[in-house]
Amino acid sequence: MGTEFQIEFGDGSTASCLTLVPPEQRHPKTYMWTCKMLMGIQETSSWEAEYHAAPEIFISDGPPGSIVGDWVANRGDIGGIHHIAYQVDNVEAKMDEWKEAGYAEFLSEEPLTCPGLAQVFTKPSELTGVIYELISRSDEGFCEDNVRNLMLSAAEQ
Repeated sequence: MGTEFQIEFGDGSTASCLTLVPPEQRHPKTYMWTCKMLMGIQETSSWEAEYHAAPEIFISDGPPGSIVGDWVANRGDIGGIHHIAYQVDNVEAKMDEWKEAGYAEFLSEEPLTCPGLAQVFTKPSELTGVIYELISRSDEGFCEDNVRNLMLSAAEQ
């Protein structure tokens, strides 16, 4: 189990937040390994792949009339996936790359930062409605200020 906290907004509404972390041990760095395919005795090819730990899951809920409650209501009271995060080495560089390629528009002009954490969120995809997050972190956990800012900026959409 991760952490549980409340986000409070200026209008007095709140959102309950719960983070679930994978049971697998999180490695401090990404490990690379080489896999070789053998056909009989002769090596036919090899490639490298990155190992990643299972995903963290962030769950939030809010009463009717709150930012989260309104998001759920707008989705027919079924909730769903709000966003999917991709860990990157440099959020700002990847953000620039996505903008230049026309992959997405972002909710903010600059990444949101907290100590050991930088992240940015796209506007909802026209195709899926899902928001994509680019994140770089040196520590574990979530930044409550960034969560609040995401919820506020997403509510403006």
